Amino acid sequence: MSRGLNKVMIIGHLGRDPEMRYTPSGRPVTTFTVAVSRSWNSADGERHSETEWFNVVAWGNLAEICKQYLVKGQQVYIEGRLQTRRWDDKEGVKHTSVEIVANEMMMLGDRRDSANNHAQDSDTPPMEEPMANEDEFPF
Repeated sequence: MSRGLNKVMIIGHLGRDPEMRYTPSGRPVTTFTVAVSRSWNSADGERHSETEWFNVVAWGNLAEICKQYLVKGQQVYIEGRLQTRRWDDKEGVKHTSVEIVANEMMMLGDRRDSANNHAQDSDTPPMEEPMANEDEFPF
């Protein structure tokens, strides 16, 4: 018996703060966008770059964690599967949306920046972390 594989891994920056809602049965679902940029040099040496936007959906406990800790601009690692949704609007126009259904999320980047960004939205002061110098690490 053959098996299929549908696995996506991206690293990028949040394009907006996550939005959480609940299904009629009470299950939390959080949506947000992630921008993934890449750059390259063409054969003539010209520098090019492009950004791809991904819609991300997280369910259950992961949805609550994403809503609580992620903020616009933050770098994040998302792992999940691609899902295509199709629907007709009120006028009968067909729509298609491709999204990543996340099953894993890891916050990346400088945690001090993340704490400072989050502190701007709340009354809590940013967390103090010890400064690390790259000379202190053997690798």
